[in-house]
Amino acid sequence: MPAPHLEWLRELGLDGLRRRPLSGGYRGTVWSLEDRYVLKTGGRPGVEAALARLVPGIAPEVIAVTQDAAVTAFVPGTSVEVLLAELPDARARELGLAAGHALARIGAVRFPAPGWFLDGELRLGPMPGDLTGFVRDCLSRRHPGWPLTAADERGLLDRAGAWAPLVPAGEARLVHSDFNPKNLIAARTGDGWRVTVLDWEFAHSGSPLTDLGNVLRFGDTPFTEGVLDGYGPRPAGWRDAARALDLFALADLLPARPRSRWRRGCSP
Repeated sequence: MPAPHLEWLRELGLDGLRRRPLSGGYRGTVWSLEDRYVLKTGGRPGVEAALARLVPGIAPEVIAVTQDAAVTAFVPGTSVEVLLAELPDARARELGLAAGHALARIGAVRFPAPGWFLDGELRLGPMPGDLTGFVRDCLSRRHPGWPLTAADERGLLDRAGAWAPLVPAGEARLVHSDFNPKNLIAARTGDGWRVTVLDWEFAHSGSPLTDLGNVLRFGDTPFTEGVLDGYGPRPAGWRDAARALDLFALADLLPARPRSRWRRGCSP
């Protein structure tokens, strides 16, 4: 661990806690501090901390934050990705309901305009608006290990062109933008599940259907059905719009080199 972060832990009185690395954090590194706190370095700690305060009980509690690191409360529980490999269908659907309730609370947070969060003050910068142009830009950033053939690229561009009119414009609500089982921690409570949402690195202001598009990637499973029911009412044509919005995220993955920790692709 770099010396500045160790010094910061000393200032917080946490330097004596045993550290162990945790998975997660696409752009940063994450440690558990004796399963009492979590230290994350890198990424956008100021933004993530500000967003966590907007959805208490959904994101981990923020203890302290600096320009390049944050300490949050450790959240006991199990990764939903692990749980879904073990749970029977009825319990998986029940867990999905709780996740859907959490997602609805996220999408209920409103902002003055759509955009990418620039800092801990949640000032807004531009987001890509043209799906076809964004996909074309991502395809231009080929690298060793590029996963697509020329035919794949043509098909992706055709799909982007067909789906571009489905992208809703002007919505300005909180989007997690990576809402899937690997970023959810769940624990049983007396009357159901408590779900905590981790890794807010790609969050932005936009259409909440973006997160539903991410959920749809995993197919028509009992968990997905539960999420949709827990989320609640959805506008007409929501499924097609959600898939179109998710194409931004899928295309964004293409320019990221294998094992890259710092950039997802074309995102700001």
